[in-house]
Amino acid sequence: MGNTASVKTEASDLAEQPATTAPAPETKPKKKICCACPDTKKLRDDCIMQNGEDACGKFIEAHLQCLRAEGFNV
Repeated sequence: MGNTASVKTEASDLAEQPATTAPAPETKPKKKICCACPDTKKLRDDCIMQNGEDACGKFIEAHLQCLRAEGFNV
């Protein structure tokens, strides 16, 4: 009967593991950062090329927000 108790413990341990690890994959980015948010990236890059980085804060911030929404920690 000692083996039965250890099997239940192992099974309960296995049942607890997916619950603790499940949220991590949901927040993990599904794309590489270079391929995420192409629309905001293009607007940001075009603005920087034409006006310089200092004049494009709203485009830079919009791109960063998009990357955060995709799961990147920027």
